[in-house]
Amino acid sequence: MAAEIYELSNGAITVKVSNFGATITSLLVPDANGNVADVVLGFDTIEPYQKGASPYFGCIVGRVANRIKEGKFALNGVEHSLFINNGPNSLHGGKTGFDKVLGEVAEYNKNNQFPSITLKYHSKDGEEGYPGDLSVTAKYSLPSNTSLKLEMEAVPASKATPVSLAQHTYWNLAGHNSGNVLDHSIQIWGSHITPVDDNQIPTGNIKPVSGTPFDFTAETEIGSRILQVPGGYDHNYKLDHGEEKSGLKHAARVKDPSSMRVLDLWTDAPGMQFYTGNFLDGVVGKGGAVYGKQAGLCLETQGFPNAINQLNFPSVVVQPGEKYKHTMVFEFSSN
Repeated sequence: MAAEIYELSNGAITVKVSNFGATITSLLVPDANGNVADVVLGFDTIEPYQKGASPYFGCIVGRVANRIKEGKFALNGVEHSLFINNGPNSLHGGKTGFDKVLGEVAEYNKNNQFPSITLKYHSKDGEEGYPGDLSVTAKYSLPSNTSLKLEMEAVPASKATPVSLAQHTYWNLAGHNSGNVLDHSIQIWGSHITPVDDNQIPTGNIKPVSGTPFDFTAETEIGSRILQVPGGYDHNYKLDHGEEKSGLKHAARVKDPSSMRVLDLWTDAPGMQFYTGNFLDGVVGKGGAVYGKQAGLCLETQGFPNAINQLNFPSVVVQPGEKYKHTMVFEFSSN
């Protein structure tokens, strides 16, 4: 089985997805005037992803997204140790997380009215230090002219295990090669964050954003207060239960003033990491574009970071006989 790039198109949106890391490599969407741009950061071919040049561009991360403190957790009386790859912590599943594995193409409906691709991966007991066999599926589809949907499921075979998958696309609604996203505005349907310590691990508190630079409950330009946040935004929001659509809650709305493109994100996850690409350092991507600091933003809907070690956070443990489900819809429009 080889790593390849597959295309889904419905005439309005065209997305390219690889079975390597279930990665979105390209997403073409029109602006208000019908001008089409690729709004995700990435590479033209699959090789840079395979060689580790990608800072999680477009992939699905797991078995557990985000950070686990000191790469350790206990479950059912057993201590588990994970690969340390982010300061003293384990990040995004470890050394060879789901972003670096090859999925099986279970179905590929290219010429369907609602094109889709379903990828499957079997994660073995002990892989990256996690307990139990886990069967994972990810289905990308274009359910309408304006939306991209991702449905993720994971089923443990015989042992309880933590599972928290996230989609890690870097968005730039002006086009992937158009500089930083500080002039984009964002509204986040989350009135609390989980503040972090110096190692980016949540303290366990859940803190209101009101009166802080983290308050995006009303539409606000990303760059307006980013300098008040050392390093930039890289924080988990506890999503509120506001407006819903098809059982998914509104998580965020992003607007680009130059193209007037708008992205609305809907999800059933409890949290969302808002990350402003602070560690991008001149990665050379598609068409020779150079991705500097804050060239893209991530909206990673997820379980809370380090939830496996934080009892007051929503549990990310999935028991045998249970099924982990996580769905999101990216809806595009123009002002």
